[in-house]
Amino acid sequence: MSITHIVDFASATTEAEHYRPDPAKVLAGDPAQNVRNHYSSPCNQFSAGEWACEPGQWAVSYSEHEYCEILEGESILRDSSGNARTLRTGDRFVIPAGFEGTWEVIERTRKVYVIFESSQ
Repeated sequence: MSITHIVDFASATTEAEHYRPDPAKVLAGDPAQNVRNHYSSPCNQFSAGEWACEPGQWAVSYSEHEYCEILEGESILRDSSGNARTLRTGDRFVIPAGFEGTWEVIERTRKVYVIFESSQ
């Protein structure tokens, strides 16, 4: 493996994939999203990239462990008991596999993510 295999997010030319959550999971707004998955491991259990979303709220259920760093915006993550955490530019955190609740984008949010899918 050589230095040419290093993935530099700043110079990556990954095409954005545009999508919306399943309409049955949307609770408010129109959370249009895009993701640029800059790297996936050969086993497809590990991936990293950038994600962005417009204001809205939807139900989430994590089968993966996800590290996030908020690059811009503001969101609120709520667990299934209604406990909330506001996420803002500069926040870094891990969402463990098994987390269920809602993600609400208050102000357009962009994040870097690193995902490990443990259920494969």
